[in-house]
Amino acid sequence: MARILVVDDEVGIRELLSEILYDEGHTVELAENAAEARAARMRMRPDLVLLDIWMPDTDGVTLLKEWGSQGLLDMPVVMMSGHATIDTAVEATRIGAVDFLEKPITLQRLLKTVSSGLARGRFTTPKTAAMTSAATPRPLDTSGVFKREEPPVIEPLPEVDQSLLGDISLDQPLRDARDAFERVYFEYHLANENHSMTKVSDKTGLERTHLYRKLKQLGIESRKRGS
Repeated sequence: MARILVVDDEVGIRELLSEILYDEGHTVELAENAAEARAARMRMRPDLVLLDIWMPDTDGVTLLKEWGSQGLLDMPVVMMSGHATIDTAVEATRIGAVDFLEKPITLQRLLKTVSSGLARGRFTTPKTAAMTSAATPRPLDTSGVFKREEPPVIEPLPEVDQSLLGDISLDQPLRDARDAFERVYFEYHLANENHSMTKVSDKTGLERTHLYRKLKQLGIESRKRGS
């Protein structure tokens, strides 16, 4: 699954996109403005960025240009807006954005765009690729001829100890296995924190609204929980 950075000044949009992407198995980080987006980009390189165009401090197109000029635009960026013109979308694409989402964003369109963006994988600009190639020449052997690069040795994957997984089967679809794990995970924290939603929210790093929805989705909404 992927690490996705969502940058939008509207809390409702952030929570909605976060919930959808989290349910798809992605790790989601949220930023409400360009300053938080810069900090998040410096902490880690996301696999994809969903970037709103209209923001109060620095607009998305300006931030996109900034990342490009600093050599930080090495991940797919999808622009989002409900008021952008075609010229703005074309400009963002010229700068380096891979796609554009018009608000309100439909579920099908979001998932298709995210899937398409992630399929591009890790990429570099031609300038970066040229610099990398020039900085890392192929090694020479003693006769001055380029050495033939041997393929990397691939180690076999270790066998998984099923006893460590409890009742979670690895033979089931990923979504079912993830739900089974999350059910055990949240049951553990609920019991550990005496069903205090505030404490469980802090422990798991989920906002309370998202936490309630997740518990309901996992079928444990009927349990008695304190606040």
